[in-house]
Amino acid sequence: MYPQLTALILFGIVTGFSPGPNNIMTSYCAFNYGFRKTIPTMLGVITGWTVLIVILEAGSIVMFQKFNDLQFIVKIFGSVYLLYMAYKIFITKIDSINSVMKPVTFLSTFFFQFINPKSIVVGLITVSTFIDAQNNYLRDCIVVTIVFFFMAVGSQLTWCLMGKYLKKFASSQKFTQNFNYTMSFLLIVCVIMFYV
Repeated sequence: MYPQLTALILFGIVTGFSPGPNNIMTSYCAFNYGFRKTIPTMLGVITGWTVLIVILEAGSIVMFQKFNDLQFIVKIFGSVYLLYMAYKIFITKIDSINSVMKPVTFLSTFFFQFINPKSIVVGLITVSTFIDAQNNYLRDCIVVTIVFFFMAVGSQLTWCLMGKYLKKFASSQKFTQNFNYTMSFLLIVCVIMFYV
């Protein structure tokens, strides 16, 4: 039995379900495009996050320890991408949402995991805290991967449904525009929190 399972699950709930770039983008897409068109967005996050965890488990944590500048470069690229997403969400016109109908793609959210500061920091903390490299390394890796996979599925579905059902209360274009402004602002707040 994995001795830290309860702590791992609690850590996964806090980090997975709290507001962050992935959850905000998913909620935004579901609000504007509906559940079905948000599925690729969610699958990109879930798949990318799981692959990131496996890569970190396989030893890339050593690279960040050896090359401190690499972690800073990843943080900068992730921040720039988030600011770009915030800008795109902010300037989106309601008419263009209805006519274009293009939510964030699978590939965008998949590759974003590798420059998303929150994903990388959470992944590094998880691997360094919950995996014993000396004893039961394989067992720990399997448990961590499974737990965080299901946390990703749960958080993405939760935030998607929140966005989708919030749309039912949107009785005007002004409400929709204000929702997009709020999502844009929250992404900017995420970036600021990476540096505080």
